[in-house]
Amino acid sequence: MEPVSTESTESTPETRTAGAPSGGAARDGTRPSTGDGIFRPPEPANEPVLDYAPGSSERKRQKRELDDLADREIEIPVIVGGEEIRTGDTSEVVMPHDTDHVLAHCHRAGADEAERAVEAALQAKREWASWSFEDRAAVFLRAADLLADEWRPRVNGATMLGQSKTVHQAEIDSACELIDFWRFNVKYAAEIYGRQPFSGDGVWNRMDYRPLEGFVYAITPFNFTSINGNLPTAPALMGNVSIWKPAATSVYSSYFIMRLLEEAGMPDGVINFIPGPPQKVSEPLMTSPHLAGIHFTGSTGTFRHLWRQVSENLDTYHTYPRVVGETGGKDFIVAHESADPDALSTAIVRGAFEYQGQKCSAVARCYVPDGIWEETRERMLEMIDEIRMGDPRDFRNFMTAVIDEDAYEKITGYIDHAAESPDAEIIAGGGYSDEEGWFIEPTVVVTEDPKHRLMREEIFGPVVTIYTYPDDDWEEALHLCDETSPYGLTGAIFARDRGAIRTGTAVLRQAAGNFYVNDKPTGAVVGQQPFGGARASGTNDKAGSQLNLLRWVSPRAMKENLDPPTSFEYPFMDEK
Repeated sequence: MEPVSTESTESTPETRTAGAPSGGAARDGTRPSTGDGIFRPPEPANEPVLDYAPGSSERKRQKRELDDLADREIEIPVIVGGEEIRTGDTSEVVMPHDTDHVLAHCHRAGADEAERAVEAALQAKREWASWSFEDRAAVFLRAADLLADEWRPRVNGATMLGQSKTVHQAEIDSACELIDFWRFNVKYAAEIYGRQPFSGDGVWNRMDYRPLEGFVYAITPFNFTSINGNLPTAPALMGNVSIWKPAATSVYSSYFIMRLLEEAGMPDGVINFIPGPPQKVSEPLMTSPHLAGIHFTGSTGTFRHLWRQVSENLDTYHTYPRVVGETGGKDFIVAHESADPDALSTAIVRGAFEYQGQKCSAVARCYVPDGIWEETRERMLEMIDEIRMGDPRDFRNFMTAVIDEDAYEKITGYIDHAAESPDAEIIAGGGYSDEEGWFIEPTVVVTEDPKHRLMREEIFGPVVTIYTYPDDDWEEALHLCDETSPYGLTGAIFARDRGAIRTGTAVLRQAAGNFYVNDKPTGAVVGQQPFGGARASGTNDKAGSQLNLLRWVSPRAMKENLDPPTSFEYPFMDEK
């Protein structure tokens, strides 16, 4: 086992903070200035998605990086206050598609490391919160540029091998979306700081967008490297400090993100990296009086548990913690009889089976009218027959393995239930094997029961369930969709009849925080479709927007009287 090459992913503390303000006083006792001016950050644009076509330079570079990453095992330490900690309590990181292949050994944090992280974060905050916005923003703009260039194949490769994503799914996630988060967040933060109140004669009113008092606990999932990079950094951009607990199944790519941020100039302790068992890590953080916020993506059950813990500890905290979460989904497509069967079937296949259905936004249930069902069914099954599944290093594959054994057991349990159910039929897929990796075929279930378990519960895998309804029951199908599942994350309607589109948009207004018309309900783009849902799907604070960043500041309204009165008397008190 060998450490990550220092040449490409590590830098000395001097390099990390070079060019940043020290925060100390000058020789004459004054604080150094970084300059005067109202500085506007560069205008962001969505990062172009590379296509990795045969013969392209990006394909060759990515293939080389995949070989390099796969050929060696690395050691992943806990990182607190810039210090690497090797606890000795390690876990193996393996490829989901080749479970005998070990990528890394990860040291796991416990209560002691979590407590040290709180101390390191609060110490770092004294300096970090004093930095000007443009100095903080420069770190993330630099990180975005690094990821867009030299770090791109490394982070994409880590995502492909550690989370079993195809090169396209990695490219749109760990490269493009994370780059967009860092660039657009800077733009949105500048707009927030620019929102200032009206000032009347003789008065200067100002709004001070203060960072929260304490630290933000960032808990990130396995399925999106971009989310892993955004959850600890969005609060940090606003002057906060974060303690980051990545999922064990995405710790490999998360570690490279941490190293990238260090190279971009992130000071020690602003973000502390503590992979480890949730119970051991969370207990000291959730009971700390300095907990100021939780930034979470994961299961609905875990989020509710965290919220209960916050409620139980309210008397402990210095301030009410901000609780921001994006959780589960049972995402839908509802088709009208006027829908285009080709477009509908394509949306089902892509929306349900890209990244093995392991997206919060993945299509999991569909409502299709009888009149177009046979044509939709035929085209959908033709496409599924053409799907290749295997190692993501083979770029011909459309699907790879699910993330781990727990996910494999859960998903296959639903498939077995469908096979045994008298009111359900598996019309595609249904097979699975864990001999080499956790592989599950793209599976389509048709049910006669619109309230079937597979229409209500989140599966988080390559399984989509379809209910067919009479052509004339469009509004009834819409209400059925709205009322069947407790979630409200993403959804789509397909129709060419404009009246049907208007009805569907109105009836399903609360059913999805991200709503699509004639498009699959996956693939939200930063700056175009801010992401998040309500109901059992989270707090809908819209990652990649001003709404999210506003949760990480505590505004202070300030009034300065430029001509203060010198007498208590008012004009009305004069008798004459």
